[in-house]
Amino acid sequence: MIAARDNGSRYYRFSYKISYYDFKTMSAFPLLRNGRIKGGFVYQKTFKREKPFGELARRTIGTVASTGRIGVGLEDAYDSDLRGVEGYTVKERIPGNMWMPVEDAQYIEPKDGLDLITTIDIGIQDVAETALEKQLRKHDAEYGTVVVMEVKTGKVVAIANLKKHTEGFYYEERNFAVGNATDPGSTFKLASLIVAIEDGYVTADQMIETGDGTIKYYGRTMRDSHEGGYGTITVQKAFEVSSNVGISKIISENYKSNPSQYVEGLKKLHLDQPVGTVIKGEAIPVIHEPGDPEWSGLSLTQMSIGYELQITPLQILTFYNAIANNGIMVKPIFAEALSYRGEIVKELETEVINPQLCSQTTIAVVKPMLEGVVENGTAKNIKSENYKIAGKTGTAQINYGNDSIPTAYHASFVGYFPAEAPEYSCIVSIYKQRRKGFYGNIVSGPVFKEIADKIYATNPKFHMFTSNFTVTESIPYSKNGNKEETDKVYDWLQISTNYQNMGQTQWVKSNVENHQVKYSPINYSDKTKVPNVINMGLKDALVILESYGLHVHVEGRGKVVRKSPAPNSSFIEGDEITITLK
Repeated sequence: MIAARDNGSRYYRFSYKISYYDFKTMSAFPLLRNGRIKGGFVYQKTFKREKPFGELARRTIGTVASTGRIGVGLEDAYDSDLRGVEGYTVKERIPGNMWMPVEDAQYIEPKDGLDLITTIDIGIQDVAETALEKQLRKHDAEYGTVVVMEVKTGKVVAIANLKKHTEGFYYEERNFAVGNATDPGSTFKLASLIVAIEDGYVTADQMIETGDGTIKYYGRTMRDSHEGGYGTITVQKAFEVSSNVGISKIISENYKSNPSQYVEGLKKLHLDQPVGTVIKGEAIPVIHEPGDPEWSGLSLTQMSIGYELQITPLQILTFYNAIANNGIMVKPIFAEALSYRGEIVKELETEVINPQLCSQTTIAVVKPMLEGVVENGTAKNIKSENYKIAGKTGTAQINYGNDSIPTAYHASFVGYFPAEAPEYSCIVSIYKQRRKGFYGNIVSGPVFKEIADKIYATNPKFHMFTSNFTVTESIPYSKNGNKEETDKVYDWLQISTNYQNMGQTQWVKSNVENHQVKYSPINYSDKTKVPNVINMGLKDALVILESYGLHVHVEGRGKVVRKSPAPNSSFIEGDEITITLK
C-alpha cells in the first residue's frame, strides 16, 4: 500500500472476492471504518451462485438462457419472476486495468427478484438419485429417470435424470422424464384394459385363453415372457403376469372391426396430450390411428401391449397417478409458491387436467389388478411386509422389429403406495442396460422399492398412534415458530390446541394450559426494530431476520438463546446480526 502511494496510484486493491464476513471485519479497521469519502474505502458487491445440495436435481433447477446456451428447468420457466431489476452505475478504468465506481455519478441499486419455493423434498430427492445411480451401475445402463409425485396435489417431490458419461460416471445431462418419449411397453396395458372395461367388453374374472404363450397376427408371432404360456386364465391374472397374448387378444377380438373406437378410448384417458409442465421440452405423445401412414394390420395389437406409440415417463406417471387419485388427473407441478424475503407473494395451486378420467366402477376393478401385480404377479420381488404397493412392470424392446439394430431394452415400474390410501406415485425408467437382466421387475422395481421404503419409514403419517397425554408434563414442549408447521406436529400427535382470536397471524409461541396447548401471536409489524426470535428454530429465525434485510451469522445448533444486537434495537438494512443456538 505504501509503494502504491509512493507511485502516485489513487487506488490500491487490498483483496479480491472476499466473503461478506471478511468484509465486515475490514470495515471495522481504523481509517477504513470512516467509509469512502473520509477513509477512502471503496468496495463492490459481487454475487456468486451457490448449490448447497450439490448436483441434486440440477437439471430440474436449471439455468437461464445465455449466449450459446438455451435456458432449462425451473430457473428458465420462472425467469421473469426471479430476475428482479438490474441496477446502474458509472465506472472508470484506473491503472492496473481495474474499474472503479465514479464517486459523484448516479447509482441505482439493483432490486432482488422473487424466490421460488419448489416442491422438491431434498431427502426423497437424495434417495431417488442414489438408488437410481446404484441400479444404473449394477446393470451398466445408458440412462434412467425417476419421478416421485404426491397423488392428490401433483407435487413432484423428487425427479432424477442420469446418463452415463463416456468416462464412466453418471451425470444429469437432460430431463428424460419430461422430454424422452419412447414405447412404454407393458405399463401401457393398464390403459388398454381400462378402455375395454369402460366399453363393457371385459371383466376382471372373465376367462381368456393364452394357450402356449404364442399367437400370430398377420404372420408375425407375439410371445409371452413365460415359456409355455399360462393356458386359460382370468383377465386379472393376465394383467398380473403381464401376458402379451392375453391382453392383445382382448383388444384384437373386440376392436379389430373398429380400431378407431380403441384409439378414441385412449384419447379419453388424455394419453394423446402433453401434461403441460412448466419445464419446457415436454415431448408430444404419439398415438397412431387408422388412416395414418404408420398404421398397419399389426398396429392394434402392438399398441395394446405398449408398442407403436411414444409417451414420456412423466406422462405415464400422470396417468397412473390419476387412477390412484380415484380418477382425478392432476397436472405435475414443480413449484408451490413465490416469495419475497420470506413472505409468500403467490401460491401456485394444483391444476386438474381431468376431473373424472374414467368411471369409479372401472377404477374399483383395476386397482386390485395393480395390487395383484405386486402380490401375485411380475413384481412379487418388491412386495413389502409393512405396506402395500400397487403398480405395473414394463419391459419394452427398443427399436422393436428392426433386426438390423442390436437389441436393447427399456425397463420400467410405475405405481403408487400405500395401495389402500395412496399418498405417493412413482415411475422408474431405465434404458439400454447391458448386464444382469433387463426385465422391469429386476431392473427398475428395486429402485421404486428403495424409495418407497425410505418415504414410508420417515413419514409420520404412516405411523399414526393413539396418544394419551393426560397430564401437563407429558405434552411435548414446542419452540416458537410458524403456526402452520406447529399445527401439523400437534395434529399428528393428536394434541388439542387453542388459538381463538388469532386472526391471520403467521408466528406463534405456545404454552400448556389445562392439558392443552394454547397459542399466543408474535407480532412482527415494526420493521424498524430488530425482531425477537429467541426460542425459535434456525429455519424460522432465518426467515424472519432476512425478511428485515439483516445478514445473519449463526453459531451453534438447537434453538435461539441469544442474539446480538438485542431484540428491539434500532438497525439499518444490511446490518449483520449474530444468533446463538443451543
